[in-house]
Amino acid sequence: MTLKPEELLNLAVAAAEDKKAMNVVALDLRGISLISDYFVICHGNSDTQVQSIATEIRKRVHDAGLDIRGVEGLDSARWVLMDLGDVIVHIFHRDERDYYNIERLWSDAKVVETV
Repeated sequence: MTLKPEELLNLAVAAAEDKKAMNVVALDLRGISLISDYFVICHGNSDTQVQSIATEIRKRVHDAGLDIRGVEGLDSARWVLMDLGDVIVHIFHRDERDYYNIERLWSDAKVVETV
């Protein structure tokens, strides 16, 4: 099964929001970067919440019949990076999100309103 990039984006955002991710932002990188079509950026208030958000996204992606290309940082749960192909998910611990401020690095990208 394949999902359109927008459907994959909505799946990831919904999973993060269901685990009470904070300040979920989706950026449209089409035309700006070849890395991916979308970034999802969010944070959790504890290591446990960061891991829970990542686990929920992983579960929903697998339930949709898709593979995750890679996951980094799950053990330390300070900045988890999930490569879903057309969508890259960044799940930060709240302290690291403020420090790295990757939204500023991708300020040319449009913020996407998700359904």
